[in-house]
Amino acid sequence: MPQPTVLTWILVVFGWITCGPLLYAQLVVLLDPHGQKAKELMIGKGQEWRDNTHFKSALALAWADWLLFAPLFVAATIGVLGGRVWGYALFGIAGAIQLYANLFLVFFEREYVYPAVGPLAYYTYIWGDFVYWGAATLVYAVLRLSGVTV
Repeated sequence: MPQPTVLTWILVVFGWITCGPLLYAQLVVLLDPHGQKAKELMIGKGQEWRDNTHFKSALALAWADWLLFAPLFVAATIGVLGGRVWGYALFGIAGAIQLYANLFLVFFEREYVYPAVGPLAYYTYIWGDFVYWGAATLVYAVLRLSGVTV
């Protein structure tokens, strides 16, 4: 059984720090999609949805994350911290989901978000953290499932 290492804990904590606030914001969107709090959390104070496509994509991603990613992420966390093989498999899948979804969003949101926040914020805490966590978690899980202790 692949026991958790310091790197396991780092990736779990970084994942919760990165994904926790997003899952909270998406829950707010699901509970009151057109509410002011949803807009403030997802696009910024005083901002409106750019158009119906922007609103629909935010709502659809919130549903996808809460129906697929959130339960998977919770189960993966329990599994990896318990040293279960299935936990590492789910951890890799959770990482792949974040990597895929957020690589899409890096390009989808670039026209609007990048000019407003600049490259440092855009490629770190706005979208970068999700991409970095997803890639690191996916690679880590594959290595652990291959028997490599890292």
